Amino acid sequence: MAKRMSRRPVVLALLLSLAAAGCGSGGAGSGGADPGKGGKLTVWLAVDAKESWPELVDDVNKRFAAAHPGVEVAVQYQQWTTKNQKLDAVLAGNNVPDVVEMGNSETTNYIVNRAFAPLEPTAFEQSDRWLPALADACRDGGRTYCVPYYAGARVGVYRTDYFTRAGVAGPPRSYPELIAALDRLKATLGAKDPNFSALYLPGRYWSAAMAFVKDAGGEMAVKDGDRWKGALSSPRSVAGLTTWKGLIDAYYVGDRAKDNGDQPAVIGQGRVGVFYGNTWEAEAAADARSGGDPKLKGKFGTFAFPGPSGQVLPPFLGGSTLAVPAKSDRKELATAWIKLFTDRRSQEALIKANTLPNNTAQLADVAAGGINGPAAQAAARGWVTPLAPGWTSVEKSNVLPEMLERIATGKASVADAAKEADRRIDEVINER
Repeated sequence: MAKRMSRRPVVLALLLSLAAAGCGSGGAGSGGADPGKGGKLTVWLAVDAKESWPELVDDVNKRFAAAHPGVEVAVQYQQWTTKNQKLDAVLAGNNVPDVVEMGNSETTNYIVNRAFAPLEPTAFEQSDRWLPALADACRDGGRTYCVPYYAGARVGVYRTDYFTRAGVAGPPRSYPELIAALDRLKATLGAKDPNFSALYLPGRYWSAAMAFVKDAGGEMAVKDGDRWKGALSSPRSVAGLTTWKGLIDAYYVGDRAKDNGDQPAVIGQGRVGVFYGNTWEAEAAADARSGGDPKLKGKFGTFAFPGPSGQVLPPFLGGSTLAVPAKSDRKELATAWIKLFTDRRSQEALIKANTLPNNTAQLADVAAGGINGPAAQAAARGWVTPLAPGWTSVEKSNVLPEMLERIATGKASVADAAKEADRRIDEVINER
């Protein structure tokens, strides 16, 4: 469930409105300034909660109602594609929600422009065990501005029947075993079908490529003093990109100028042995509604994708956080609701819904033999995009996918494409 930035916030309008209104300004949607006597608490959640764990939302609202009688909780479900645009618009006025869900890669611009109220981490259960990649996305200048909600980590997903046909005993546990399995798939199934990919790895799939950069000790960008700069052309980053390009050349058959947006549908065509993705994509590949093939149901297994370093390939950690807009006049109630929605009981419900918890302690509660077991193992090495004020502009400019396409299609060498990407990153990464 990796979340993507939909657009850059309207920062100037936001800053002007915050300066004029102040953090304590009341919002009509918040239901009044007295946090203790009735009114309404407005909560914006992404539609995932409605579709995948509605019972959790109901349970938290019942518990909240028992503790705060007379306060109505109005949960409004938002689509990821339009959520940020709507949020930017309401933040420029006074009619703000009291709790908002954010993708963990969406928070930085809002936090650095102080659109969210600071929160005290100790008010929330297991805050000392929050997954680092989620917790870091919530922090700035030593303060915390959001609370980790749930996580998702990419893993290796494989066709169990294809492994059997190729004579591969089971999921690979090391990088040499992974290469050996891919070689067997290519030599057997690939020999009979020229369109078969032992490993599905399209060129513009940036979070997969950056996992190899991270595994090699590289970075997309680094902070130098109080400024950020691109780091893709560093020796370690180039080494990671070179390994990624080698895997494409050896095992991927297909359009190198595409991304992974239609991955489940492609996997559903039956010409892929292994892919790197979210566990839910295995289910989607067997679901006709996603363009998959129902005949593939039950034919996928998962494994913690091994990296060349000898450790699990560090995955981009998708997931969500919860924040309180600075303009909300129900901050105490908003904090109380978030506390319930992220406590141990709620995290247990997320685990039952095949979602990873927000903390390292409860990762151990994810069944090792279940579909999410490898994801729980990988999550501990999870990372997020650089917490730079202008990273939204980097994503919006498609710097990473365009660099990767040039490398994957052979239009540029790894070193030249990475150097050009760094130049483009440096132009916008420090924007606010």
